[in-house]
Amino acid sequence: MIQNSISEKLSIVIPVYNEEENIALLVGRVEGALHSIDYEIILVDDGSTDNTRQEVKKLNNPNVVLIELKKNYGQSLALASGIDYATGDYIITMDGDLQNDPDDILIMLHKAKTEDWDVVTGIRQKRQDNLVRTFPSKIANWIIRKSTHLDIQDHGCALKVFNKETARELNLYGEMHRYITLLAFLNGARITEVKVKHHQRQFGKSKYGLGRTTKVINDLILLLFQRKYLQKPIHLFGNIGLLSFVTGSIMLVYLLISKFGFGEDIGNRPLLILGILLMFVGVQFFTTGFIIDLQMRTYFESQQKKPYKIRKIFIGESEVKKEFTYHP
Repeated sequence: MIQNSISEKLSIVIPVYNEEENIALLVGRVEGALHSIDYEIILVDDGSTDNTRQEVKKLNNPNVVLIELKKNYGQSLALASGIDYATGDYIITMDGDLQNDPDDILIMLHKAKTEDWDVVTGIRQKRQDNLVRTFPSKIANWIIRKSTHLDIQDHGCALKVFNKETARELNLYGEMHRYITLLAFLNGARITEVKVKHHQRQFGKSKYGLGRTTKVINDLILLLFQRKYLQKPIHLFGNIGLLSFVTGSIMLVYLLISKFGFGEDIGNRPLLILGILLMFVGVQFFTTGFIIDLQMRTYFESQQKKPYKIRKIFIGESEVKKEFTYHP
């Protein structure tokens, strides 16, 4: 059996937000899939407004860790806090809505171990979601496949297996959890896919909708920029700035020739304002957009600051004071 070949400790990181009806079933299914294996279940409460925290504490399970965030930071930072806390040799991420099947974990883990993959991600079979969730996901998957060399069919599947080194290098900010596989790929991880089961949500409401589509597009643009231009941003912004600056300069040279060569009045011509504006915009493109992103990363990573705050940590019903290091 696969269980007998696994001696490493597993950390299952599950962000939860208003999932009070799913907690007991979720933990029970994970325990049923991983019996006789050394594991911890890390439930990260992302500012729930229902009884999610109380339901976790009620379990009084020594294998279950509750990380209670001070407010709703979003799934990316919830995942980051769970990964930072995790003590396992392999870190598994999954959703808390019971749509992922814990029985697939051991199959994915076995593939990661025997074939030496850094990340094994799921391909949801017979996906049980509506068009509001599946359509933006298909578009994003297509764009990533066409714009990168990462041939992954389903970037949106939350069920993933990471070795601990790969997981700690992810640097999750904003809402980058949607592209966690691409982030690992950009860090040099070896990635493969396996087919996994996908179930209909039974309890609670989905947290996804069309309102997230613009965020998905913005995050994807940022990741594509990071992949191609992060180490050489001047190749992007410099080219745009150079084009703008040269265009403005040509306009101003033309106006100077008109003024001094032909005696024309150029003081009231819109072309003068446009030329000056394009020159200033060109200079700004050299210095603005990419610097902001790099400064944000420097702020967190060079000072080892956590981009989240934890209120309390519980194992069972007992609060613990364990400190852990943020891994930039």
